[in-house]
Amino acid sequence: MVLVVLWLAIGGGLGPFAGKLGQVATNDSAAFLPQSAESTKVLAAQRAMDTRESVPLVVVWSSAPAALPAAAADGAQRALAGLTGLSALAGTPGAVVPSKDGRALEAVVPLRTDLGDRLRATVDLVRSRAAVAGTSVYLAGPAASQADLVDAFSGIDGLLLGVALGVVLIILVLVYRSVLLPLAVIVSAVFALGLASGVVYVLARHGVVRIDGQVQGILSILVIGAATDYALLLSARFREELMHAPDRFTAMRTAWRRSFEPVVASATTVALGLLALLLSDLTNTRALGPVGAIGVVCAGLSALTFLPAVLVLLGRAAYWPTRPRPGQGASSGLWTRVARLVGAHPRRVWVWSLAALAAAACALPLFSARGLPLAETFIHTEPSVTAQRVVDAHFPAGQGNPAVILTRADRTDAVLAAVRATPGVAAAAAAPDGTTGPVRVLDAVLADPADSRAAQDTVHRLRAAVHRVPGAQALVGGYTAQQSDIQDTAAHDRLVIIPVVLAIITFILILLLRALVAPLLLIATVMLNFAATLGVSALVFPAVFGLHGADASVPLYGFVFLVALGVDYNIFLMTRVREESRHLGTRSGVLRGLTATGGVITSAGVVLAATFSALGVIPLAFLLQIAFIVAFGVLLDTTVVRSLLVPALVHSLGERVWWPGRPRHGAAGAPAGTDGEPAGGQ
Repeated sequence: MVLVVLWLAIGGGLGPFAGKLGQVATNDSAAFLPQSAESTKVLAAQRAMDTRESVPLVVVWSSAPAALPAAAADGAQRALAGLTGLSALAGTPGAVVPSKDGRALEAVVPLRTDLGDRLRATVDLVRSRAAVAGTSVYLAGPAASQADLVDAFSGIDGLLLGVALGVVLIILVLVYRSVLLPLAVIVSAVFALGLASGVVYVLARHGVVRIDGQVQGILSILVIGAATDYALLLSARFREELMHAPDRFTAMRTAWRRSFEPVVASATTVALGLLALLLSDLTNTRALGPVGAIGVVCAGLSALTFLPAVLVLLGRAAYWPTRPRPGQGASSGLWTRVARLVGAHPRRVWVWSLAALAAAACALPLFSARGLPLAETFIHTEPSVTAQRVVDAHFPAGQGNPAVILTRADRTDAVLAAVRATPGVAAAAAAPDGTTGPVRVLDAVLADPADSRAAQDTVHRLRAAVHRVPGAQALVGGYTAQQSDIQDTAAHDRLVIIPVVLAIITFILILLLRALVAPLLLIATVMLNFAATLGVSALVFPAVFGLHGADASVPLYGFVFLVALGVDYNIFLMTRVREESRHLGTRSGVLRGLTATGGVITSAGVVLAATFSALGVIPLAFLLQIAFIVAFGVLLDTTVVRSLLVPALVHSLGERVWWPGRPRHGAAGAPAGTDGEPAGGQ
C-alpha cells in the first residue's frame, strides 16, 4: 500500500511534465549540427563576426500559368520594405529578382536563428505582409521548412500519448480478456512516463540535456513500450505462481524474484545501448542517449515496484473474469504445438527460419541511407514543399539558398575564381555587407536544388577547391553544407556506435547466462533479424510510402532500438530456459521455456510494435521509417527468431549452448542432453 501511495504521488506530481517537455524543447535544426563539422565552424565564425547569422526565408510571387501583372515587381519591393523594423529580421531583405520566364518573383528575407516558438508566427506575418495583387505568395527555404517542422511536432504530447495508450489498452483487453490487468499495466506505464518526463524536464531546464520534438516523441513511445513489456512479464509469472502458491503474497515473492533478473538485465541492456549514443557527434542523437536511458530505467522501476504492489492488492481479481485457480494446469494450445514442432524437427525448423531471414536480408544492399529531399521529408505536402516546387519551376535550382564561403579578405579573388571553376556552381559573388575585418563572406549559387544529393556532392568539390587556395583559410557552410555534414556524421556514427552497442549487449548476456555460446548465438540471430528488417524496409519504403531513401541516422536508431529490444525477448526466453534446464536438461528445458513464455513474449512484442507504430501520427518521414523498422522487426523477432530459430538452435546444440558452464540439474530432472516433448503446462 505504501508503494501504491508513493507512486500515486509521483504520478500526480510529475505526470503533467509529460505535457511540458515542449517548453524546454527546440526544433532549430542548426542547434543540432555536428560539433566538429565545417558548416558548424562557419556558423560560429558568423556569430563571432556578428554578421549574417540567419536562416533564409525565400518569398516567391507567382501568377503562373499567366504572366505577372506589370506592377507586381514594384508591389513586391514595397511589401519587402514594409517588413523593415521587424524584430525577427537578421538583416535587410534582398532585392526582388524576376524569373527568366516572367511568371515569378523571388526575394530572400533573413530571419534570426533564435526565434524558437515564434518562428511560425513570424513566417505567417511575412506571408500576410508580402501579399501582392494578382499573385500568389509562397514561402520556401530553411525557415519555411523549419516552421513546418515546428507545426509537425506541435501538440504531439497528447496525440501521441493518446494513440499509444489507446492501442496498448485495446490489445491487452483482446489478448488477456481481463478488465483490471490492462488498466494496471497502463497506469504503470503512465506513472513511469511521468517520472521520466519530470527528470528529463529538470535536466533540460538546467541545460544538462537537450531535446527536440523527435527525442520527445521517442521518449514517450519507448517508456510506454518498455514499461508494458516488463509489466506483462511480471504479471504473467504472477498468474503462473498463483496456480501453485498457497496465497498471493507467496506467489508475488516468487514471481518478483524470478522476474527481477530478466527485467533488470533487459533494462540495463537497453539503457546502456542508448547511452552509447553519447559517442555521436550529432547533438540530437547524443541527447537521445541519456533521455532514453532515463525512460527505460523508470519503466523498469515502475514494473518492479508499483505493479507488484497493485497485483498483490488485487490478487486473483486482477485477471477477472478468467481468474487462475490453485492447482489449475496450463492448457495446451498454440505454444505447446510450436514446442512439439521444434522438439520433433529442430534442424528443419532452424534451417527454414534461417533461409527465410536470409532471403529478406538479400534486399539489404537496396537500402539507401543518404538522406531525403525536402519533398519527401514530410509525409504530407506541407506549404514549404509546395513553395519549393514553385521555386524549382521558375528559378535556378540553388538560388535563394546559396552555399556560404568564409575566406580571408586578401584572398577573395583567388577563392572566387576557385568557386566559379567548381563543377556544379552556377554563380558566385561576394555577399552584400559581407566584409568584417580580415574575413570576407561569399555566396555560391548551386546548380542543383539545395536539398539534393547532387548539391551535397558539389559542396564536397567546393570545399576541396577552396581548401587548395594558399593562405585563404576558407570554410564552406550554408544549408546544403549543413545537411551534408549531418549525413556524413551520421554515417560515421554507425561505424563507431554499432560495435559498442554489440559489445555492451554481449557482455551483459555473458554475465546473465554464465555462458559464451548462448550469448553469441543470440547476438547473431538478432543481427540477422536486423538485416532482414532493413531488407524488407528497402522494398517497402519506396513501394508503399513513396520514400526513395532514408536519413543516415535511420539505420542507427533502428539498430539501437531493434537490437536492444530484440535481445529483451531472448533474455526473457533464455533466462526461463536456463531455469528449466536445471531440472529437465537443455533440450526439454528449451521446450518447456518456449511453452511457458511464448504467449507473454509474443503479446509483449505485439504491444511494442503497436506502440512504436504510433510514431506514424507525426507527419515526418524519419519517424515513420523508424516506426516501421522497429514494429516490423519486433514482430519478425517474436514470431520467427525467438519462437522458432533460437529454440531450434538451442535444442540442436543441447548442453553445448551453455559452454563453458553447465546448468545445475535437480535430482528429479532429466539427464543432460535429453530430447523430449515439453512437459506441458507452465
